[in-house]
Amino acid sequence: MTRPSRAPEGEGVASRSAALEVLARVEDDGAYANLALGPVLERHDLEDRDRALVTDLVYGTIRRRRSLEFLVERFLSDRPSPAAYRALLLGAYQVTYRDDIPPYAAVSATVSAAPRRFRGLVNAVLRRLSDAPPEFPDVATRLSYPDWIVERLTTDLGQDDALGALDSMNEPARTHVREDGYVQDPASQMVTAALLEHVSAPARVLDLCAAPGGKATGLAAREGIHVVAADVSEGRVQLLASNVARLACSAVSTVVADALAPPVRPASFDAVLLDAPCSGLGVLRRRADARWRIESGAPERLSALQRSMVDAAVGSLAPGGVLAYSVCTLTASETTAIDDHIASAHPGLVALEPPGEPWQSWGRGALLLPQVRDTDGMALFLYRRS
Repeated sequence: MTRPSRAPEGEGVASRSAALEVLARVEDDGAYANLALGPVLERHDLEDRDRALVTDLVYGTIRRRRSLEFLVERFLSDRPSPAAYRALLLGAYQVTYRDDIPPYAAVSATVSAAPRRFRGLVNAVLRRLSDAPPEFPDVATRLSYPDWIVERLTTDLGQDDALGALDSMNEPARTHVREDGYVQDPASQMVTAALLEHVSAPARVLDLCAAPGGKATGLAAREGIHVVAADVSEGRVQLLASNVARLACSAVSTVVADALAPPVRPASFDAVLLDAPCSGLGVLRRRADARWRIESGAPERLSALQRSMVDAAVGSLAPGGVLAYSVCTLTASETTAIDDHIASAHPGLVALEPPGEPWQSWGRGALLLPQVRDTDGMALFLYRRS
């Protein structure tokens, strides 16, 4: 890398200032990045290009936090104040991961956005960092994940698939818009399509964890399919109902209901979709700060909940009906272990042929790794009630 020189005075400083403001809210107030970002962007008079830059600076700095901490601490004897440290991480992110930003511009703009009393320190450290090639002590630091996530996925998926998935989820999620205008990742659309392969219209489908409604409205797009979309949270059902209304999707009925005790007649649905609450380790690209918030015991804790939800869902399924169990995570305890439970507790459920590529075989079901098609990571299991 070339040694930084001065950038034009003031260029890019407003974007860095806005990014530092969001990062302060996340660190000091415990705010979620996506919720803190919007109000800050509204207060700053930025062009669309600069708003996109602020978004990437915030999310990228949060995602890469572990690797950035390692890089800057090579040049620190003590950790400085939080404000100075944030500026160092923000600058290190640009210098290390934004090839489109010249190091001199990244350093200059970040120094100018830092509190005045820390500018000397920030300038000195970032200039030294710009001259030092990034070398990391281990893969978890390089990829910037907690040790437990790297170890868990490596154990469950094998090293190549796990590291490929983790590397892929360091990139921002792309936006995909369905024909009806709904924004939904292709992985979720593939779940809907796979279920519909086994359901003939007319049919009644129960979606037990339906909010915000992407899969429910996707299912109901097929003529002759009526979906009862349930969610336990009244607020989330309001969001679901709003999306249903916006899409003018008359074939979806919404209801506030707990998936552990669905308020429906037994054996009354031709298909049940259980898109269960999960650790979300397949969608980390979409949630910048999630990797630092999810606790290591989450997969096992949620696995118990998932088993109970499956048990409840089966009762709603008519003879010959289809159960789809899906989760946006990649751990064995929330995927194949749930299938093991189904095989043991519900022998009347016969596993159906899993979908083909880009899905890959995963026990009796299928797994979609995020690096295969640049999508969310997802697991899907399909069964027919005998």
